[in-house]
Amino acid sequence: MKSNNPSAISLRGVSRRFGQPANIFKRAQRSLKRLRGVPVRNDVVFAVNNVDFDVMQGEVVGLVGESGCGKSTLARLAAGILPPSEGKVLFRGTDLRTLDRAEMKDVKLKIQLIFQNPHASLNPRLRAADIVGEAPLCHGLVSRADYESYVDTQFLRAGLDPKLKRRYPHQFSGGQRQRLGIARALAVQPEVLVCDEAVAALDVSIQAQILNLFMELRSQFSLTYLFISHDLGVVEHLADRVAVMYLGRIIEEAPVEELFSRAQHPYTQALLAERPSIEGRGRRFVAIKGELPSPLNPPTGCHFHPRCPLAMPRCAQEAPQLREIAPNHRSACHLNDTA
Repeated sequence: MKSNNPSAISLRGVSRRFGQPANIFKRAQRSLKRLRGVPVRNDVVFAVNNVDFDVMQGEVVGLVGESGCGKSTLARLAAGILPPSEGKVLFRGTDLRTLDRAEMKDVKLKIQLIFQNPHASLNPRLRAADIVGEAPLCHGLVSRADYESYVDTQFLRAGLDPKLKRRYPHQFSGGQRQRLGIARALAVQPEVLVCDEAVAALDVSIQAQILNLFMELRSQFSLTYLFISHDLGVVEHLADRVAVMYLGRIIEEAPVEELFSRAQHPYTQALLAERPSIEGRGRRFVAIKGELPSPLNPPTGCHFHPRCPLAMPRCAQEAPQLREIAPNHRSACHLNDTA
């Protein structure tokens, strides 16, 4: 995707596979099948499959798709938490695999992940002050003498009262816990925030407060965001550019106004048609046909073709390539070849 800004994070041909470890009974069963000449299928999940993707410095990229499509795995790959099975992840144009231990530590500080469940992502045995201040103290970003004032500053940035810093996570509300997670991420002075469904578990009123906080922090600290959500309304409000994911693949990518007004891929069109809206009152709700296929046994060709109302015979045989169909608008659909 073309932009005047340099790339903060780039994924090139990235795939991530997860294999199910076989216990002794499973191994014995496979051995018997091989002796009998019965084909043995390895239980391998392609959570992310050959993805090329960029997050440019200073922008907010929204990543959307149904549950189970690989969004969270892609977030962990982008943040350097998971290594790719294939392909490479680059930060500011440098392949993470070429970095030594000290350089990799610095990159991981620059890219911080904010998790979906604020309660599960916080250590219940640590006080809030230690949750926020432990990492910057450990990495030498703050001295012991300045520790208390530094933690207070991070609390204020995240909209929390520093008087609460002696509390434990269970003594905070859901919205406060999410702000605590944001304070923890900001405390190490990151450049990129990867937000994995960061407001999904919150009430609507609290969601609005957290989203406004994200926008304020972006303007104050020139942050870059990869914002993952299944809520298209949130993404439309927050993002500059949107990527749509389906069963491990990016199938459409465009600026937010372009995608919401002129979506090209049938899956994106179906997602947008399912959005609740005031203008759509009285309209009959029609869900996307079928269910998301199992990543253990994905369909051949275009993964969406069993559910697509416009599928052609070619769709079941050949996977479409993600290519530019308009300025800054990419789509992976065989309909592009017949248009």
